[in-house]
Amino acid sequence: MSGSRTGPGDVVVVGAGIAGLAAAHRLLDRGVRVTVLEASQRVGGKLLPGEIAGVRVDLGAESMLARRPEAVDLAREVGLAGRLRPPATATASIWTRGALRPMPKGHVMGVPGAAAALAGVLSDEGLARIGRDADLPRTEIGDDVAVGEYVAARLGREVVDRLVEPLLGGVYAGDAYRLSMRSAVPQLFRAARTHTSLTEGVREIQAKAASGGQGGPVFMGIAGGVGSLPLAVAESVRARGGAVLTGTRVTQLRRAADSGWRIVAGDRELRADAVIVAVPAPAAAALLRAEAPAAAAELSAVEYASMALITLAYRRAEADLPEGSGFLVPPVDGRTIKAATFASRKWGWIADEDPDLLVLRTSVGRYGETEILGRDDDDLVAVARHDLREATGLTAAPVATRVTRWTDGLPQYPVGHHARVARVRAHVAALPGLAVCGAVYDGVGIPACVAGARAAVDQIHGDLRAVRQLTADPVQSLHGGAGE
Repeated sequence: MSGSRTGPGDVVVVGAGIAGLAAAHRLLDRGVRVTVLEASQRVGGKLLPGEIAGVRVDLGAESMLARRPEAVDLAREVGLAGRLRPPATATASIWTRGALRPMPKGHVMGVPGAAAALAGVLSDEGLARIGRDADLPRTEIGDDVAVGEYVAARLGREVVDRLVEPLLGGVYAGDAYRLSMRSAVPQLFRAARTHTSLTEGVREIQAKAASGGQGGPVFMGIAGGVGSLPLAVAESVRARGGAVLTGTRVTQLRRAADSGWRIVAGDRELRADAVIVAVPAPAAAALLRAEAPAAAAELSAVEYASMALITLAYRRAEADLPEGSGFLVPPVDGRTIKAATFASRKWGWIADEDPDLLVLRTSVGRYGETEILGRDDDDLVAVARHDLREATGLTAAPVATRVTRWTDGLPQYPVGHHARVARVRAHVAALPGLAVCGAVYDGVGIPACVAGARAAVDQIHGDLRAVRQLTADPVQSLHGGAGE
């Protein structure tokens, strides 16, 4: 085993997803020497660029929240400012009650400020049930509550099943009746704690957003795909003197006898003053088990959902689709796909690369579903084509298809998740020079991962303020329109 002793100011980052790369980028701003170790053969984690029929597409996450600054700022810092693009259309639909219906406006993750906002999506009975919210006594929610449970109690199950569930499912591939309102929809949690009426609380959220003067697009993409962001960050890290090593799995993380940390990765042994662990919960648990067994036990209990993306390319002349960027699908209707994105409509740069091609992508897989993901690629393509035909009338045969599987791709945020994250961080904070970040902690979106990475950098420099703020107030991960 070869050994290398690094001097003061050396940090090892484990994991080259967007969180680990963002941490490395921030560390270099602090004048620190950085080595990033990634087990797989590529950087980027759940951000994956690819192509279909000669057109560049995303095979993972496709957009980032622009109303938070972290992700867009990082893109600008690594030279992608000129490639930032808002969606060409934000008009989406929901496939419910046998038809594609316009996605309602005036709601917060599917929760309306008034019943009229959901007209057309809900039945008359469902709309009438929303009106009872103002007359109900206060619902005590304690330290946390499931989103679906609380919203159904206030507004009726139809709101949850027809709108909240598909929106949250698009973000977490989870079950609204299990997901934590405090962690997954912190805006609603704060409103629920301060208002008797939920619809009144939603109207206050909307009024604050309007008075705050937030302009510009809610979401942003990158020409060539959001998957190009981690590649650009990794290139920037290397250009500034950092090392990013792929195919280098860390197998052991131990405190050094004198000071700092000893990291074993294959036949390498590195020494560092600090380590940032930026990998999914199971891998983080394995690395932390020796030095932080209580944190490892908490992380071992985190569950994940798996999903698959089916990307299809059609000749535009043969594919007559409804207007808009795509549609969401409530699981209550028993369909297989959970969303479809008309990618060539949503992202102008895809249409520009081949105006004669129309690229779509659909997603399958929710928490607890295993049968659908066990099917082979041809079966998943057939399922996607069947549901697209039922929803839109599309009967043409695609000229190309791609299936991308994300096994254990999305961490689940059940009730009490915030308390688990707080316990993990408390155990980790007891060990000098150690921090954690990634999608499992403060939100699954790109801005949340970047914010967590920056907080981890602050932590190993002795400043816990950002970590405490994120733990108390996670970053809401919104749905990027009508996709996955």
